[in-house]
Amino acid sequence: MKCIINGKVVLKDSLAENLAVVFDDKIQKIAELKDINTADYEIIDAKGKFVCPGLVDMHIHGYLGADVSDGDAHGIKKMAEGIIKNGVTAWCPTTMTVSKKEIEDAFDAVREVKNSTEYYGARILGVNSEGPFINPSKKGAQAEEHILRPDADFILANKDIVKLFTVAPEVDGALDAIEKVAKDGSVLVSMGHTNATFEEANKGIEKGVKHTTHLFNAMTALSHRNPGVVGAALSEENVSVELIADTFHIDKGLFGLIAKIKEDKLCLITDCIRAGGMVDGDYTLGGQPVHKEGIKCLMPDGTIAGSVLELNKAVANILENTDLEVFEAVNCASLNPAKALGEDKEIGSIEVGKRADFMIADEKFNAQMTILGGEIRYKGE
Repeated sequence: MKCIINGKVVLKDSLAENLAVVFDDKIQKIAELKDINTADYEIIDAKGKFVCPGLVDMHIHGYLGADVSDGDAHGIKKMAEGIIKNGVTAWCPTTMTVSKKEIEDAFDAVREVKNSTEYYGARILGVNSEGPFINPSKKGAQAEEHILRPDADFILANKDIVKLFTVAPEVDGALDAIEKVAKDGSVLVSMGHTNATFEEANKGIEKGVKHTTHLFNAMTALSHRNPGVVGAALSEENVSVELIADTFHIDKGLFGLIAKIKEDKLCLITDCIRAGGMVDGDYTLGGQPVHKEGIKCLMPDGTIAGSVLELNKAVANILENTDLEVFEAVNCASLNPAKALGEDKEIGSIEVGKRADFMIADEKFNAQMTILGGEIRYKGE
């Protein structure tokens, strides 16, 4: 067994020093260092750095030139091996509004990788199907010609691999689809890419919406007379929200307010596309051209097209721009998404009995080491 010592251990409700974390594939013991015989274990010295639970990215389309919607198992493996260097140990490969055939091919590719033992990267929890059941008026960077009427049967036929999906609650057939999927209970229903009114969003919530796709982006805004989808998502305590905390999609001045309102329902995501981890230049998203310049990814008409954010950087941005404690910021990228996905009994926090998934990070939340299921999968120089 292994034992992490000399770290600032990020627990779900505190930051603790002088602790030892003992593990094999699962966490076996958390105790005062003085009470541990270190000679009994393979020691990992954290050297004063943060010892965090592995991060959970529930919404990521691409990275390092690969895109989930390519339907290419090799590319998905490449993404998994890339994001583990950012401290991500669990993720939801995310499709978008491409043709139904391409979506099905992507599902099959994710199945192949998820069931394989031949890759070394972050563990796949299941697909995040963002689209094609969205409102054309809020399509963002999604291709309008591939938008379809909401189809619960399609989602449920793929519930072995689909973990969550996005739907615009106001479009024809949406409420019935939401209700049917929610009653099945195996797939999280998220509202997004939606032009719903406050009342329409709340009808969706009544039928079973429990999550919100990239809050503020591609949805009706919060206004004092028309609260919109943002108002519904913020005011409903049982609905979790995604936040792209790159300081471009959402002004950093709002980070703290959203965190105070949503608390453990705030889930940091990347919404990263294939340009993530790559040099500035021209790329594609769902077959459409995108130009990356710094933290911005834009289509030729100026439409924002995903991000190049890395999840550990999102945690750093939250810490820098709010008064959240370290453990609260880390929860937003670990425990909170794990809860939203129903995976928190296994992952999301450093607790005895949970999977031994860790990120050891420096003060700027650069990953120095990532441990997956008790095995060191990344070690920085």
